Amino acid sequence: MVSASSPPSKEVQSDKWVENGPSRNAKWWYSTFHTVTAMIGAGVLSLPLAMAYLGWVPGIFLLLFAWCLTLNSMWQMIQLHECVPGTRFDRYIDLGKHAFGPKLGPWIVLPQQLIVQIGCDIVYMVTGGQCLKKFMEIACTNCTQLKQSYWIIIFGAIHFFLSQLPNFDSVAGVSLVAAVMSLSYSTISWVACLSRGRVDNVSYEYKQTGSTDLMFRVFNALGQISFAFAGHAVALEIQATIPSTPEKPSKISMWKGSICAYIINAICYFPVAFIGYWAFGRDVADNVLMEFEKPAWLIASANLMVFIHVVGSYQVYAMPIFDLIERMMVQRWKFPPGLALRLVARSTFVAFTLFVGVTFPFFGDLLGFFGGFGFAPTSFFLPSIIWLIIKKPKRFSINWFINWVSIFFGVSVMLASTIGGLRNIATDASTYKFYT
Repeated sequence: MVSASSPPSKEVQSDKWVENGPSRNAKWWYSTFHTVTAMIGAGVLSLPLAMAYLGWVPGIFLLLFAWCLTLNSMWQMIQLHECVPGTRFDRYIDLGKHAFGPKLGPWIVLPQQLIVQIGCDIVYMVTGGQCLKKFMEIACTNCTQLKQSYWIIIFGAIHFFLSQLPNFDSVAGVSLVAAVMSLSYSTISWVACLSRGRVDNVSYEYKQTGSTDLMFRVFNALGQISFAFAGHAVALEIQATIPSTPEKPSKISMWKGSICAYIINAICYFPVAFIGYWAFGRDVADNVLMEFEKPAWLIASANLMVFIHVVGSYQVYAMPIFDLIERMMVQRWKFPPGLALRLVARSTFVAFTLFVGVTFPFFGDLLGFFGGFGFAPTSFFLPSIIWLIIKKPKRFSINWFINWVSIFFGVSVMLASTIGGLRNIATDASTYKFYT
């Protein structure tokens, strides 16, 4: 028998650690900058390239269409968070278990969510290293220039420290700064394009390449658009931090925050995509900021802002993975909770994403591959499938029709962009010298 003054056993501490849910103290505006940080990131800089492969009319239509469909699926996720009275589905996997069953649910939802979160963090490793390298080249022209791989390693080193922050609330400040940075560098990008004007002999015709290569590049462009709408993978985890009462359920605050996030999303995405394509045409780079050299101070500032933003974005996507790994280590392997647990689990994950980012730094191709394989399911058709299963809207109603359109579009994008991304990665890897 344990006396009242005795310290709790390791098993009791472990159970308590596992049972502790997310903090419920977040304000509605927390969901705004968490969603902005999760959604707006590396993808916005590649949208002009997606336009270059799609053309004016298809590109504009697909961007607007994806914005509307994902806003609807975000609303559905928010509504489903408390679709069972007295229960909050704090994780995507919990909602998946409720919709598909406790055995099938994890196999459907968890792989897709992990692809999104791990894929984002790998891409952010590459983006952070690229932008830090560009910043230093402009800010210090007399300095010895390092290889891109070293800059990616420096970016990764930062996360060995930041990853020790315990939960979403603890990274709120980082996320807020990142959200401000995303709006700032997006504005700088399209204003710089507008000020620069159209390049000489600009062309809006499809790129001069073989028909097969063009088809795969178009597939990859669909993935880049899908990558641009990526916040759904952590939407339930963000909503889980908001308090909820019968009088004011969490869905009210979360929806208010998400609407603000989507307005900011539109302010960032559409001008960058359209003006960037207008300025550089079909020859635009896969990262539009790389097109500029002058004014040096402005371009350096924009690259530094991207760097700061992806630092925050990395943490927003990594937090659910940290939670998953630590819960598994505590529950299955009886690893004692505490600082040692965080140090081992989180450092291992950071090291893994760092290794992959250094080995495969194909920015545009990575966006297309992960955008199709991961984001199309979590942002487009999984929320719609779950909604149809749980809410059962009337057949052939507007709600039923919208969900089936979202499913068809999402599946098509997933298949096309996954094939295109894989093929382009293989093509680029054949001419790339690793670790240079």
